[in-house]
Amino acid sequence: MNISLYIVTIILLVISYYRDKKKTKKALKKAWKAFENILPQFLGIIVLVGIVLAIFNAEFVSKVIGNKSGFYGVIISAVIGAITLIPGFVAFPTAAMLLKNGAGYMQIGAFISTLMMVGIVTAPVEIEYFGKRITIARNVLAFLFSFLVAYIIGKVVVSL
Repeated sequence: MNISLYIVTIILLVISYYRDKKKTKKALKKAWKAFENILPQFLGIIVLVGIVLAIFNAEFVSKVIGNKSGFYGVIISAVIGAITLIPGFVAFPTAAMLLKNGAGYMQIGAFISTLMMVGIVTAPVEIEYFGKRITIARNVLAFLFSFLVAYIIGKVVVSL
């Protein structure tokens, strides 16, 4: 599947280049700049996860946030996700690495959903724009919703 996406992308890039060389070059330069901006964050998180996985082996990860950790593991994952500020393009590869090292699907579901929806670190900025009451309500509802997401993911994965 990945190879076919690369082939389609290359074909479309070649078509774009022949239609308008200047715009294509400009788009490629913008894409490269965006990649350069993303790379430090991406590498930082990958290194951090690598260090954590080197210190805590797969058995430890499985024990704390694995399938057998149950609701306790879901809570730990949700809290970590709520207080961590990681962009989505880094979060999903991180989740894949954690899954390969023994994390459970429900726990990763809670981690990713709180990571994307709950903003403990960004709450002060959100309070400035939306007010304290709305910010707290949104974050609490998003946190609770992450448990529903984890439950649904758990049911779907078990039924597969």
